[in-house]
Amino acid sequence: MLDYCIRTAMPADLGGARAVMLDTVYRDFGTGYVPHWHDDIVDPQSFYLTPPRHTLLVAVDETDGRVAATAALDARGPAHPPNPRWLAKRYPSGATAQLRRVYVRPEHRRRGLARRLVDGLLDFARADGGYRAVYLHTYPHSPGALGLWQALGEVVCDEREEVPGGGSGVVHFEIPFTK
Repeated sequence: MLDYCIRTAMPADLGGARAVMLDTVYRDFGTGYVPHWHDDIVDPQSFYLTPPRHTLLVAVDETDGRVAATAALDARGPAHPPNPRWLAKRYPSGATAQLRRVYVRPEHRRRGLARRLVDGLLDFARADGGYRAVYLHTYPHSPGALGLWQALGEVVCDEREEVPGGGSGVVHFEIPFTK
């Protein structure tokens, strides 16, 4: 069994974290890098390390020191568009902790890393004290994601069923947390 260190990303981790994220958007999502969707990936320092209410966690494989997984949290609620207007109103920026970039390299999956990282993000949100809700969205075709989020949270909108034309096919979740 491999050992992992779950920690807040340091500047030295950002190259490895960026590689995990970019590999995921190319391999698992098939979109590749899209600047208006993925600008945080190329500049995680400004998005996650500098703002005090944001964080980026990494799981580092202790056998080789490489970043095996990432998970981020920021205070930006879902934007409209592309998300439904009612969803953006329900999860306003500043009061919403949005989970982002919960990605695990394929060779490190099925080892509980995503859940451990999410637990760390929820601890961060609780300690902040200013978040009223924890929100995220996922794509159903993302390997392992839908099952994880269904186990941890509640579907608040499945665009495939609730938005005319299927929207963008995204499933939106709220993750319960207590302050």
